Amino acid sequence: MVEAPQQFSILGLPIHLMNDYVGWLTSRLQAGIGTHVVTLNAEMTILCEKSDTLAAIVRKADLIIPDGSGIVFYLRLHGKKIRRCPGIELAESLLKRAEQDLQNPQVFFYGGAPGVAQAAGQAIKKKYDSINIIGTQHGFINNTEIKKLQENLIALQPQLILVGLGVPRQELWIAENRSLCPQATWIGVGGSLDIWSGIKSRAPAILANNHLEWLYRLYQEPWRWRRMLALPIFARKAIVYRFTPSSPLSNPLPVNEAPPK
Repeated sequence: MVEAPQQFSILGLPIHLMNDYVGWLTSRLQAGIGTHVVTLNAEMTILCEKSDTLAAIVRKADLIIPDGSGIVFYLRLHGKKIRRCPGIELAESLLKRAEQDLQNPQVFFYGGAPGVAQAAGQAIKKKYDSINIIGTQHGFINNTEIKKLQENLIALQPQLILVGLGVPRQELWIAENRSLCPQATWIGVGGSLDIWSGIKSRAPAILANNHLEWLYRLYQEPWRWRRMLALPIFARKAIVYRFTPSSPLSNPLPVNEAPPK
């Protein structure tokens, strides 16, 4: 289970395809193998085209899962039928499995507005009693507080660290700090802390099941409209690259190769 899952390329970025992400991650947790999980969606993919730093972080991640409907759409264009794996569902499933398979699993929450990480931790503790929430920290902190957070992580050495700072801040922060807890599993969970804390809610099933969760999120956070422009851009590129033989990305690249310039 600790072997690398199958890889595929999406616009030059790797994606990992497997049936049991949670089982693979649990095995690495049990073995104390440090892991960085990226939940890839269309927005992040387009951001990677603009940021070489973010693209490099994604390529170096140990597990990249198909979080967004756009990613699933791209994969299906290439004959890869796989279900979307939202980051919040992956994190909750991993917490549930950790409670069952690990003894007193230690978890740390970082991100969100003041009080959110703490409330999210309390909600998770109530749902999974054996989970040990050994620390929480909101995301609005200054340089002095960041240094204290880093010192706390070194001292506590949690097994699972859930970072909800939003894309790309959470990915950059994990890449810069994962050496503090080299045996931990780090997951960027975006707005999951808000949902666990009860501040926000997930999209109704009828929207989520029809790939319209992004619309509900836009309803909750209308300021995101500029970022949502990445969705049609990604869809257009996915179709063009799939059906234009002359396109350098028409055929998926081996993930150990750099994407064409």
